Amino acid sequence: MQRDAMQFGFHHVALIVGDYSVSKAFYCDVLGLEILAENYREDRGSWKLDLALACGGQLELFSFPDSPARASRPEACGLRHLAFRVSDLDDAVAALKSRLVRFEPIRIDEYTGRRFTFFQDPDGLPLELYEVPNI
Repeated sequence: MQRDAMQFGFHHVALIVGDYSVSKAFYCDVLGLEILAENYREDRGSWKLDLALACGGQLELFSFPDSPARASRPEACGLRHLAFRVSDLDDAVAALKSRLVRFEPIRIDEYTGRRFTFFQDPDGLPLELYEVPNI
């Protein structure tokens, strides 16, 4: 395999959601992500929603009937959290608080010195806002 074939870049993260309409409203209306494609897969009784991220990557939401709950706390193996970069953490938090999103206190990353905070999606998935000025 050529070395160039192994240069990885982020393409998408896929989430299985508990209530499709609630999660679609959260990610589209509250977080403001743009819909790229939305498809109902009748044979699976499942929705698939592709959302655009500012970095060029995508977030995929899937719904499946009777999906088991996600093990999230205490720290379970698997996806720990999904982090979104923002250029101004205070502005982003204020905008989302106006949409009734609740946040943990803002903290400082001890290694990078950057500010960040956590909140949750409708299924309790930990989401992070991570401040990267001048993006």
